[in-house]
Amino acid sequence: MPHTNALYGPLDPAPDAGYENAPPRMGFFTDTSVCIGCKACEVACKEWNGVPESGLDLLGMSYDNTGALTANSWRHVAFVEQPRRAGLATPAFAGDPDGPPVSPVTAAVGALTSADTGTDPGLPTGSPEAAARMSAGPEFLGMPGAQPPGRGTGVEGRTDFRWLMMSDVCKHCTHAACLDVCPTGSLFRTEFGTVVVQEDICNGCGYCISACPYGVIDQRKDDGRAWKCTLCYDRLGAGMTPACAQACPTESIQYGPLDELRERAATRVATLRGRGVSEARLYGEDPNDGVGGDGAFFLLLDEPEVYGLPPDPVVTTRDLPAMWKRAGLAAMTMAAATVVAFLGRQS
Repeated sequence: MPHTNALYGPLDPAPDAGYENAPPRMGFFTDTSVCIGCKACEVACKEWNGVPESGLDLLGMSYDNTGALTANSWRHVAFVEQPRRAGLATPAFAGDPDGPPVSPVTAAVGALTSADTGTDPGLPTGSPEAAARMSAGPEFLGMPGAQPPGRGTGVEGRTDFRWLMMSDVCKHCTHAACLDVCPTGSLFRTEFGTVVVQEDICNGCGYCISACPYGVIDQRKDDGRAWKCTLCYDRLGAGMTPACAQACPTESIQYGPLDELRERAATRVATLRGRGVSEARLYGEDPNDGVGGDGAFFLLLDEPEVYGLPPDPVVTTRDLPAMWKRAGLAAMTMAAATVVAFLGRQS
């Protein structure tokens, strides 16, 4: 008999999939506050799973050269650069300029500084914040150095620039839309609660790709089949740690029983907030969210959208009961109308 939360809500997915005496659900907790962007996880994932190289692309997104999770990138280390906020310098304009582009000299005068902005032919219209920053002259934005920012120059020399780094991965949802829509059974639930693709059964239909609320699963262009993180299912069966977590030098990626990871994550958030990091939050850990909680969840230091994550992911099956009720009501209405029409003709 289907579980009462078979379509949405809190659920232990392995027993629901039919496993008897299933082991504890395993998963990932990724603490982005200690991620250093080394990409050891990306390399370890590719080496262990034989994932093809995804190119050495210069995307113009800091040191991010993979861009997103794809069929050839099962781990993706995102680099989010947050420069110092506008308003720390005197704005060059009271409002948006509505005239032609402003020369560097005019911008410097407007900001009460004589620093060379380095702009040629000038500042673009409609961007007073950019004018304010550029008129202040070149500034050091905290690129990697031998010491942490501010250590060598003192607190006064620090800027508000920071990097937010996050190693993204498949979320192994409690209610996995990709699994629900797969017509061949290529996607299956393991005894550890994870979701794995059997590439030899996949027919490349692509239904799973459009169903995933996170945009994780992807087709490989040379063979058309779907690929994604397996949470190293072969290693789990042998009692080993997934390759990415094994390679992480800062323990940003932590692997273990999901219940223990959630407790550890809550403690970590409390610690960070106690140290003044008020924006620390968990993402994907709540069993009552739109996907029933994720098997791979994160500690973030900003809004999910900043990291390219949806703020409120929802599994497509959540609306099935309401859809079937509406369809049934419509069918009953049509049947009733047909009977009334038939009886009307008889009379």
